[in-house]
Amino acid sequence: MLQTEKLKDKKRVSAMTDFTDFLKHKQAYIAIGEFKPGRFSEARQLYEQAVATYDEGFQGAYLFQEPGTDRGIAVILWDNVDHMEAHQTPAYQTLVRELSSLFASPPDIKFYEVCSEIGLMDQLAQAAAV
Repeated sequence: MLQTEKLKDKKRVSAMTDFTDFLKHKQAYIAIGEFKPGRFSEARQLYEQAVATYDEGFQGAYLFQEPGTDRGIAVILWDNVDHMEAHQTPAYQTLVRELSSLFASPPDIKFYEVCSEIGLMDQLAQAAAV
């Protein structure tokens, strides 16, 4: 193998390892629930306020609403569990208590390791470049 080909292969392996490590550690907080009738808009505002308190380790957040209902899914992405847990500040806890009172029943909350992202990385890279 030529020296340049070896270098290219080494760079590919290094890039793939970095990419795999990146995905291996990213965490997703997922909450699925239903709000009391007519309260989704208020809940969305509180969700956005809570997310605005995040900084270090925060990778993005999404709130989905099933059309015509008060059911939704919240997805919050973190670079690792430690950063996710570090954001349990008093201000955040106050917003969560307010938000909790809007649910028709307690949401189903789970934590997942992100194992695949398609398309999102390009969008994040473009946003970071601005």
